[in-house]
Amino acid sequence: MAAAALDGRRCFITGAASGIGRATALAAAQAGAELLLTDRDEAGLAQTAELAAARGGTVSATRALDITDYDAVREFADDIHEQFGSVDIVMNIAGVSAWGTVENLEHRHWKAMVDVNLMGPIHVIESFVPRMVDAGRGGHLVNVSSAAGLLALPWHAAYSAGKFGLRGLSEVLRFDLQRHGIGVSVVVPGAVKTPLVGTVEIAGVDRDDPRVRKMVALFEGRAASPEKVADRILEGIAKNRFLVYSSFDVRFGYWWKRKFAFPYEFVMRKANAKFSSFL
Repeated sequence: MAAAALDGRRCFITGAASGIGRATALAAAQAGAELLLTDRDEAGLAQTAELAAARGGTVSATRALDITDYDAVREFADDIHEQFGSVDIVMNIAGVSAWGTVENLEHRHWKAMVDVNLMGPIHVIESFVPRMVDAGRGGHLVNVSSAAGLLALPWHAAYSAGKFGLRGLSEVLRFDLQRHGIGVSVVVPGAVKTPLVGTVEIAGVDRDDPRVRKMVALFEGRAASPEKVADRILEGIAKNRFLVYSSFDVRFGYWWKRKFAFPYEFVMRKANAKFSSFL
């Protein structure tokens, strides 16, 4: 069913050079989608295109760009629309991460989290979704948020600023675009085995501290594969699901937060106190 939902559909994907973006591009290629790919990593993007073609996929266009650059996104969108027409599926997957307490986070951390994780998807939505509306063929919009877009995880203030915003934007568009036959899915993965895990900056913390290394190892041990997340995304499109989970713990945590506010607050306070011991 998931494959049928993408067969023959024109699909634009950001963050396609690695991680969830690459895994989703390859899964979409196998499902018969026509791919239009972007990432700021030109070499990684070219490799994804080669891998997709090797699997029998159709990659009609690729361009290395930074989604925080509105003019660059708009130019690519205009070129796509001129050459191919409107797209059917838009997937905002590109993202960055930085953690830290408010006294340790720098302005660059806050700015990057909002510019890449919120304004980047907005640039893509501005550039592609109105043309989908005008085409009148329906379609689907996928925005990759995070468990940190649902839950108040320790040290995630800057990251959550962008991811909560993206989830809120998605919820509004879910109802706004329904009249045009355009579905909206917001993906809320927890830990995922991507290069981001090894490179995420933790402000004010020594990553070589044995306690921190142990915490990161535990995080990685619970992480889902990018391929699993990609499968969930394609399934979410096929079934027109709004919230797309990659793991049961995130689903349970969000349910628990809504049903049991006081215990949730108690656990969050304890978690923050535990994390503070690393400072």
